[in-house]
Amino acid sequence: MTAKRVMAGVVLAAVLVPGGAYWWYLRHGARDDALTLYGNVDIRQVSLAFEGSDRVADMRVEEGDRVQPGQVVARLDTRTLRLQLDQAAAQVAVLQETLRALRNGSRPEEIARADAQVVAAQAEVERSRLQLRRLQDTAAQTNGRAVGRQDLDNARTQLRVAQAQLDAQRQAQRLAQAGPREEDIGRAEAQLRAAQAEYALLQHRLDQAELRAPQAAVVRARLLEPGDMASPQRPAYTLALTDPKWVRAYVNEVDLGRIRPGMAARVYIDSAPQASIAGRVGYISSVAEFTPKSVQTEDLRTSLVYEVRILVEDPDDRLRLGMPATVRMDAAAQAQTQAHAR
Repeated sequence: MTAKRVMAGVVLAAVLVPGGAYWWYLRHGARDDALTLYGNVDIRQVSLAFEGSDRVADMRVEEGDRVQPGQVVARLDTRTLRLQLDQAAAQVAVLQETLRALRNGSRPEEIARADAQVVAAQAEVERSRLQLRRLQDTAAQTNGRAVGRQDLDNARTQLRVAQAQLDAQRQAQRLAQAGPREEDIGRAEAQLRAAQAEYALLQHRLDQAELRAPQAAVVRARLLEPGDMASPQRPAYTLALTDPKWVRAYVNEVDLGRIRPGMAARVYIDSAPQASIAGRVGYISSVAEFTPKSVQTEDLRTSLVYEVRILVEDPDDRLRLGMPATVRMDAAAQAQTQAHAR
C-alpha cells in the first residue's frame, strides 16, 4: 500500500511540476516577450454651431453621413443680410465717387467760371467808380445844386458793395485753383474706410450664415431643423472626427518600464480578431489612477495603473467610439531593434 502511494505521488509530481512550470512561464516568462493591454477606442468630437442668430433655412446632412473639410452642412436665412449688404455697397460707391472728385480737384471749367466771375466783378467796380466820379464832378461844377448828397452816398455805397463782391470772387478763384483741402480729402477717406469696414462686416456675417465642417468627420447627431432659431449657444450638429483615433488603455507599474512613446503596437477588435490595425504609443500618463471598471485586466481592479494612448491608423474606418480593443506590443523585439539601430 505504501509503495502504491509513493508511486502515485511520483506520478502526480511528474504531472504537476511541468504543468506548474508552464503556468509560471505563461505568467512570467511570456511577459518578457509581449505586453497585452486592454482598453477602448476614443475619438475627438466637435459641436458645430452658427456664429450668428437667425432662422435655419437648410440642414443638408443626416446622422451617419460623412462630411469633408469645408463642406457646407447647414445654412441660415440670409435675405435681410443681403439687403443690408446691397445698401452698404451703394454707400461705398457714393463715398468713392466723392473722394475721387476731391482728389481730382477743380475742373478747368470751374476755374474758367471763377475767372469770368472775377472779371465781371472788376467791371462792376469800375462802373461804380466811374459813376461816383461823374456825380462828384457834377456836384463840384454846380456847387451841389445838380446832385444831392443822398445820390453821392448811394454811389459810394454801390462802389463799396462792388469792391466787396470783387474780393469774394477773387477768393473763390483762389479756392478753385488750389482745389480741395487735405483735411477734406482725409475726412472723405476716413468715411470711405468706415463704409468699407461695414461692408466687410456684413459680408463676413453672410459667409458665417453657411455652417461648414472643420475637417473630415461623421455626423453623430443632427440637433436643429429648418425653421429653428439658431444661436451660438445651440449646436446644429455633433461630429465625430475620423482622425486622429486612439485606444485608451492602462498599464500597471510593473510593465510601465517596458513601453515608451513611439513604440509600435498592434490593435485587435472583437469583430475582426484576426485582422490587426497598426498603431504606436503616443502618450503615457505621468499620474497613476485606479483602473476604470470598464477595463478588463488580469490584475485586481483596484490596482494603480497609468493611462496609455495608442494612436492607430484606421483608413478603413473600422474603429468606433467606445469599442473594446486589445493592444499587443512585443517589448523584447522592440528593444532588440533599437539595440541593433544603435
